[in-house]
Amino acid sequence: MEKTRTIRTWGSFLLLLLLLFVFLIWNVLAGSVKLPVSEILEILRGRGDGTQSRILLQIRLPRLLSALILGGALSVSGYLLQTFFHNPIAGPFVLGISSGAKLCVSIVMILLLSRGLVSSSAALIAAAFVGAMGSMGFVLAVSQKVKRMSLLVICGVMIGYICTAATDLLVTFADDSNIVNLHNWSMGSFSGMSWENVGTMAIVCGAAFVLVFFLSKPIRAYQLGEVYAQNLGVPLKAFRAALILLSSVLSACVTAFAGPISFVGIAVPHLMKTLFRSAEPLIMLPACFLGGGVFCLFCDLIARTAFAPTEVSISSVTAIFGAPIVIYMMIHRKAA
Repeated sequence: MEKTRTIRTWGSFLLLLLLLFVFLIWNVLAGSVKLPVSEILEILRGRGDGTQSRILLQIRLPRLLSALILGGALSVSGYLLQTFFHNPIAGPFVLGISSGAKLCVSIVMILLLSRGLVSSSAALIAAAFVGAMGSMGFVLAVSQKVKRMSLLVICGVMIGYICTAATDLLVTFADDSNIVNLHNWSMGSFSGMSWENVGTMAIVCGAAFVLVFFLSKPIRAYQLGEVYAQNLGVPLKAFRAALILLSSVLSACVTAFAGPISFVGIAVPHLMKTLFRSAEPLIMLPACFLGGGVFCLFCDLIARTAFAPTEVSISSVTAIFGAPIVIYMMIHRKAA
């Protein structure tokens, strides 16, 4: 039994790595400008054409790395929220956390752009974190009053609607043409990423992921029940605060750079639990990160190539593929 489980675990990780490799290569090759493998190799050796070199090094590579990092971060954030609330449909998008982060980032960007200033990555992440914590604070306050988790999710959805409506009003009535372009970001997109953005998100998400990984044993104990975790010496208040802070940092980083992205934080953890047939944090955390990266690379590929040269928002594609997965798994879970 243990041997079968080990084989399944390693086989699942190999499958994820294979899919990751395939979608990385596919994202590099696909686009309105075709880049043959021979040309890519020449560019990597520093002997490529100027235009094609810029397309690969300044547009496609930062974009695919952003999709990988942010997709993984969003999936891990969803896993942490599902653990915290003991609710399989809890996630940054559903609970309104992403929408709160989006509202604060929009306000900061509008204020800075109206004064001719460029917002830094640190300012965007800080604004997104404030918005995420504001929404999370409201959700936690409601959770003290509401006994049924379904009502808590409904409250989170309502928060999301309010924040989205406020953001849309801000963007709609903005005067500056640069501010109007925020509409693309507010719908969710990995376009326009720079190497500076990639470096910042890698540091923030990497540090948060390492801290989450150190919490693997307390997370496992918490999954088995709060009383069980307390008997093992887990400081519940500090542990819950750490889960909230880390999930908010991860979802805030995603929203700051790519806008709100739906269903990744719900669908991917479900998929990984089904694939690995395990809830062990030591397995699920790297699995969710890899699975989120693969899912977002696939969806971003569809978003920019399906109707080229028109690009679809990433949230539209993740919803198309993510929502049916969630519906199927909820029905299957109910039947089981």
